[in-house]
Amino acid sequence: MDAQAIIGKKRDGLSLNIDEINWFCNGLASGQVSDAQAGAFAMAITINDMNNNELTALTEGMLKSGSTLKWDLPGPVLDKHSTGGVGDCVSLLLAPALAACGAFVPMVSGRGLGYTGGTLDKLDAITGYKTQVSTVNFKKVVKEVGCAIVSASNEIAPADKRLYAIRDVTGTVENIALISSSILSKKLASGVEGLILDIKSGSGAVMPNLKAATSLAKRMVEIGQQSGCSTSAFITNMDQPLASSAGNALEVMTAMNCLTMHKVDSRLFKLTVSLGGSLLKNAKISRSVKDGEKMIRDSIESGLAVEKFGKMVCALGGPGNFIDRYRDLLPEAATIVEVKSQSAGYVSQIDVKRLGMVVVSLGGGRRQQDDKLDLSVGLDQFLPLGEKVSVGSVLARVHGRDEDAVLNVINIVRQAYNISEAAPEKTESIIKRIGK
Repeated sequence: MDAQAIIGKKRDGLSLNIDEINWFCNGLASGQVSDAQAGAFAMAITINDMNNNELTALTEGMLKSGSTLKWDLPGPVLDKHSTGGVGDCVSLLLAPALAACGAFVPMVSGRGLGYTGGTLDKLDAITGYKTQVSTVNFKKVVKEVGCAIVSASNEIAPADKRLYAIRDVTGTVENIALISSSILSKKLASGVEGLILDIKSGSGAVMPNLKAATSLAKRMVEIGQQSGCSTSAFITNMDQPLASSAGNALEVMTAMNCLTMHKVDSRLFKLTVSLGGSLLKNAKISRSVKDGEKMIRDSIESGLAVEKFGKMVCALGGPGNFIDRYRDLLPEAATIVEVKSQSAGYVSQIDVKRLGMVVVSLGGGRRQQDDKLDLSVGLDQFLPLGEKVSVGSVLARVHGRDEDAVLNVINIVRQAYNISEAAPEKTESIIKRIGK
């Protein structure tokens, strides 16, 4: 058995068997499979997809390529995953909020994929914070603090770690099989008992239409449930940025402003509360979703969640005074320029993917696998859908490393906004729920 034969078989539209998939996953983990072969494998799957048997085998192959964590904790082990979007920093709020409610959250997260931001890249904006830790230290922080957000270690789903980075730079981010196996292999290897999935749909989502998002959600919920993990999913709207900012340090600032109640981003806050409420109910920490939502809301408003976040940051190498001084400690871009509207009316449509690509072009996302990010750059103060606009109204602000970088994207940001005479119909953040 060899990589070339397996790639060729999938390229020709044939189904792979369990032994072939396991061999390839082990080769990814050991290094026997090269980066070029991994990229070709991902492309063959993207072109020809996988059936349910292949998908289950790929998930299990990734999972078994490393070790699986076992927990002995006085509360349920819960987690959440998002398929990614623009301005999605829910994890930074939800993990500490769940911990404040008595759950334990071993959140194994990823780097940015394409134009969608990665939670680990955001946390890199906190000086000293270590996302790469040993399994022993990971388990220690989760037990003592209640939550830890880290990258997958070499011991947890190492096959996925290789393939995840390669997908980002080979145009293979969007495939349902690759998304599903990547997410679930990491989460199941982390030993979680309850999982909620936030599947984005819309102009800024990896799954741009509701049909694709629903298909992904159903497949992932089914595999999660079959693996013994209580799994449910929300399909949420990504026709506008989730938060008022996009960019690594800027999103940490937004999340901290919410956690401290200094400045609450309403759409971000409400989705965090909804996701957390469902998780708490499924884990039987709360009697109902409504009670769970109240618990999450109270944990943030009381300051318990931000206290957990501060302890997590400190335990993972960040500043002990981060909660008190986050506005001073996060990196700031050298140049900030407002993008002003040239017409009047209402914000009727936003090309969210275009805004995400602006962040990438500024240096806040990767074009190549080994690109070093500028954690300070990005966009903020987005005008939301339905907002009334006058000539000269600020649509957003650009944060760049220098004036030239900012000037290059101002018109792109402006073109991402469609201004019409009539206000659009209001849309809900949560489109539908799948699973219990």
